[in-house]
Amino acid sequence: MALTTAERRRELQELIAALDRRVPYIERAGEATIARDAGMLRSQAMKRLAELEDASQSVTVAAQDA
Repeated sequence: MALTTAERRRELQELIAALDRRVPYIERAGEATIARDAGMLRSQAMKRLAELEDASQSVTVAAQDA
């Protein structure tokens, strides 16, 4: 089942919030790698969220011009 743009935005926002809540446990083996991967995932989610919002604004402007 395909997600709507609004659903994608909501899921990305939830993912970003979950990553922001995560507390790294540096004493655990592999935690540095997990924290780095989480940071990269957060960056990718933020980028995709911005792309969706830009596309949404473009559609709104185009609809207003029509």
